[in-house]
Amino acid sequence: MIRKPLLIAVALGLLTAPLPAIAESHVKTVFALSLIGAPKYGPDFTHLDYASPDAPRGGNLKLAATGTFDTLNPFVIKGVSAAGISLMFEALMTQTFDDPSTEYGLIAESVEVPDDNSWVAFNLNPRAKWHDGTTITADDVVFSFDILKSKGAPQYRFYYANVSKAEKLGDHKVKFHFTGPPNRELPQIMGQLPVLPEAYFKDRNFEATTLETPLGSGPYRVLRMEAGRSITYERVKDYWGADLPVNNGRNNFDTLTYEYYRDRDVQLEAFKAWEFDYWSENSAKRWATGYDFPAVKKGLVTVEEFVHGRPTGLQGFAFNLRKKKFQSRALREALAYAYDFEWSNKTLFYNQYARPKSYFQNSVLASRGLPSKEELVLLEPFRDQLPPEVFTKEYMPPVTEGKGGIRKNLRTALKILKKGGWVLKDKKLIDPETGKPLEIEFMAIQQSSVRIIQPIIQNLKRLGIEGRVRLVDVAQYQNRVRDYQFDVITSVFPQSESPGNEQREFWGSAAADRPGSRNVIGIKDPVVDALIDQVIFATDRDTLITATRALDRVLLWGHYVIPQLYAPKDRFAFWNKFGRPDKIARYGVDILTWWYDPEKAAKLEQNAGKAKN
Repeated sequence: MIRKPLLIAVALGLLTAPLPAIAESHVKTVFALSLIGAPKYGPDFTHLDYASPDAPRGGNLKLAATGTFDTLNPFVIKGVSAAGISLMFEALMTQTFDDPSTEYGLIAESVEVPDDNSWVAFNLNPRAKWHDGTTITADDVVFSFDILKSKGAPQYRFYYANVSKAEKLGDHKVKFHFTGPPNRELPQIMGQLPVLPEAYFKDRNFEATTLETPLGSGPYRVLRMEAGRSITYERVKDYWGADLPVNNGRNNFDTLTYEYYRDRDVQLEAFKAWEFDYWSENSAKRWATGYDFPAVKKGLVTVEEFVHGRPTGLQGFAFNLRKKKFQSRALREALAYAYDFEWSNKTLFYNQYARPKSYFQNSVLASRGLPSKEELVLLEPFRDQLPPEVFTKEYMPPVTEGKGGIRKNLRTALKILKKGGWVLKDKKLIDPETGKPLEIEFMAIQQSSVRIIQPIIQNLKRLGIEGRVRLVDVAQYQNRVRDYQFDVITSVFPQSESPGNEQREFWGSAAADRPGSRNVIGIKDPVVDALIDQVIFATDRDTLITATRALDRVLLWGHYVIPQLYAPKDRFAFWNKFGRPDKIARYGVDILTWWYDPEKAAKLEQNAGKAKN
């Protein structure tokens, strides 16, 4: 439910710098919170630009999910929660696909924020109701904060670390008190608080997995399910928030069904057989070779791609620093020379990807060139604790000619390893700590991942390293990652245009040893911790950019991952039974703005059987 990293920020082209402690802080009441300038939509807007307010309602939408599920409680660390379950729960505020720095009112209809950012208060919409018809109150909000912070998944404790308490000021008003330096992000972090019904949860074991349908307040609720295999939601006909501007023209389908499949290769075959309706493709090979089937040729399936404007973050082979062998920076740096992106992109990915060079790729936050004067102010105090390259070089991952021969890169890798104390003996790379040959295991859940990993394993063999792939199912994968039982995994570190508290969860020392954190790498670096604080407590946009770029440089030169790839385009296909708005938002397709078209669906039913053969 925590929507970060899609977008967290605080309002306020409206907030100013903190006032002196002796001054009385001015309080503003606003309808939206935005960090980068004014909100896109004004207080009188009626609908989102990428939604159609006249969209008809009805029909069904069938989607696909991978693996399995065993719980309808998405707020705790235990279990694998069902796809789509977040549609049952609302937060105080919500974000849009075209204004990523802003949150607009949902359960909260207005927000009060002082200039010194020492607290935030939310005025609840008195119309907001649970699915049983009872009113959502301030007691529910206070309960939600307390139970998520004490018993929820670990990231809640990190996000709310600087929130001292939630205070009820009335039946429909809640105030959150903040600690520490002024944090421009905290008002929006609290806007993302999922609100849970106290009356329902107070007598239940909140930390347990459960397939009991919970009480929610969102646009959909569970209609039926087959545990681990499928789940169907029905639109709540008397949903209290249906006519809110952020929802006008959305949530149009009467039912949403998620069918589960073993992996994405199986899913594509199921899509071709029209077992579900809409498919977002993440494989370059499948996109290039898998969509020349009869239904596409007959126009019954539409295949599209478009350039998106999202920050992509970084995807890469992530090392587990809890394993002693990966605590060697020289080893981590050398291993990057065994990955031939240029050959992989041409041979495996049909030249559909680009190489990330930043943890904040595709955004103004990405480091570039050498550190600016402003960045140096943050970095200089730590010069003796940082690699010299942070100050002298722009980070660039190793490159090749893309012809498959990377002898030059492997020679460079061996030089780095030798300098770091590693020895090549009898064609085996010997760990200087243990005296044993080095072995590295790559863990994955998709068979399609194996073909991406195998080339780097072959190159590692030329360095004297024994590499192997361990393919596991989704549940085992999640458990092993949660408990940090792996050597190397492919991990994605998504980012927003306004990074903040979640950076503690990604890279912070306090998260490194906590099961289930997002610091899968296990970074424990006081310099990184200090720069994270600079990001979190940035006082304005320019300061935030400077701090984020400085953090980016330190992470990159730590060689914690081997950068893999990112897709500058979104790729999707769907069976032609839908109407949809003319406009796609900058951050991508919002499928909940589409609608069921009975005429198209009837025509499709008549022709689909022949088209599939």
